[in-house]
Amino acid sequence: MGLTLADDLLGRGLQRIQREIDAAFDAVLPVPDDARAPLVEAMRYAAIGGGKRVRPLLLVTVAEMYGGSRTAAVRAGCALEAIHVYSLIHDDLPCMDDDDMRHGKPTLHKVFDEAIAVLAGDSLHALSFELLSSREISPDPFIRAELVSALAIASGHNGMAGGQVMDMAADEEEFDLHTVTRLQQLKTGALLGAAVEMGAILGKVPEEARGHLRNYARDIGLAFQIADDLLDYEGDEEKAGKALRKDEEQGKATFVSLMGPEKAREQARALSEQAIGHLVQHGKEADLLRELARFIVERDR
Repeated sequence: MGLTLADDLLGRGLQRIQREIDAAFDAVLPVPDDARAPLVEAMRYAAIGGGKRVRPLLLVTVAEMYGGSRTAAVRAGCALEAIHVYSLIHDDLPCMDDDDMRHGKPTLHKVFDEAIAVLAGDSLHALSFELLSSREISPDPFIRAELVSALAIASGHNGMAGGQVMDMAADEEEFDLHTVTRLQQLKTGALLGAAVEMGAILGKVPEEARGHLRNYARDIGLAFQIADDLLDYEGDEEKAGKALRKDEEQGKATFVSLMGPEKAREQARALSEQAIGHLVQHGKEADLLRELARFIVERDR
């Protein structure tokens, strides 16, 4: 079931953050008048005009809940999205998932070439930390350092990249539900968790007061991946804008293959409601987070 987003709080929030992130990438990625032009054009191709921007929306919403600057949060969201986009570029390469379509258009290495795709991913990774370490994020060096640390941990072997290695191993090994859950907490959940953590950092929320936000992020991260598995199992390729049913063809263990589609759907909804429960101490300022938790399990792409 899809949601009609245009007329609701979440729809407006997603549309606004999509415009802001596209504008931010446009501003920081002018095409140079020299031999680097194809590289920057490739970065722009991958970064501008694609994706739901759920992670930046999470970051900005949490930051604003605690009085953080939206301008700074959007810049941090752009840094976070640069990591996400670089990971997709590399995931799509022939040496990884070997995909031809992403967000309804040909993958980067199909439009440019594999070497440019690798370098575009590398450059977006570097851009992310360039953005986070600039004074435009915050004049406070401790806040900048904490942002860099949060995203670095979520991106590397203890986060997204570690999850991707486990995902590659899943092609050859039989994973149980516990292992698949751990895999997805790293591969998908780590960056969603970083979004919430970085928003809390910009909102100057003390470390000891972030527990409920981390629990929210953990639950929506798992719900997000179960929904992804359901889309891969029964979704519409045209709406998804990418190839589906690859996990089933490869015999890879997923939440759907291990639990069955109905139990997986029930679990995703339960996690969504559990995530919303972690926000009980907040009022209307957290409504966007509540809607996002529901959207994650009801989306059709």
